Amino acid sequence: MTESKPTDAKPGIALVIGAGDATGGAIARRFAREGYAVCVTRRQADKLESLKGRIESEGGVCHAFGSDAREEEEVIRLFTHIEADIGPIEVCVFNIGGNVRFSITETTARVYRKVWEMCAFAGFLAGREAARAMLPRKKGTIIFTGATASMRGGVGFAAFSGGKHALRALAQSMALELGPQGIHVAHVVIDGGIDTPFIQEMFPARYALKDEDGILNPEAIAENYWNLHCQQRSAWTHELDLRPWMEKW
Repeated sequence: MTESKPTDAKPGIALVIGAGDATGGAIARRFAREGYAVCVTRRQADKLESLKGRIESEGGVCHAFGSDAREEEEVIRLFTHIEADIGPIEVCVFNIGGNVRFSITETTARVYRKVWEMCAFAGFLAGREAARAMLPRKKGTIIFTGATASMRGGVGFAAFSGGKHALRALAQSMALELGPQGIHVAHVVIDGGIDTPFIQEMFPARYALKDEDGILNPEAIAENYWNLHCQQRSAWTHELDLRPWMEKW
């Protein structure tokens, strides 16, 4: 079922927090193709120039912001500005990672805290502000990007799995609280390598399976985010797991 395009005087907004060059960027472009004005964020605004230019060249509308998702005042300011000056936030996608690998004895307090801030605390701030914006309208979609680490710990991933487990619990709590009030909260488990330069460099054997659909295509991921947003509330999905057909699980 395809949801009708926004009809408000101001354009409906799809906000992607953590709009990187792969998944986040693909999600932003997917919503822009449906007529949403997209707002995209990264800590450094200049890293969004390419994505903004691509969306606009494809006929879309894009607003780019440099914003640290771990800083409460910056997050509040971001949501306030978008709601007041650009349009109502109908979709909020939290897409920040924090995938680092250290043995437990070499995981410093600074590393653990930083990863938790990126994965969990920033997710809380974004989710809370999205809820505050959407509740008066009794509608909206909030999607959190999870990972394999959301479901189970792994060797060397104590910090990452701790942060992603916390984000998953946040998504569950928010879904139970906000669903009855018209807001769809979903958590997407990305279980597998994604077609990115990082995977190409660090896992060349896995990347070589790209032509066999052995790694996740960002465009295919984005299509699933769009489909989540379009679901009718009698059949909402809360948790969706996405993995290549050959991924072991």
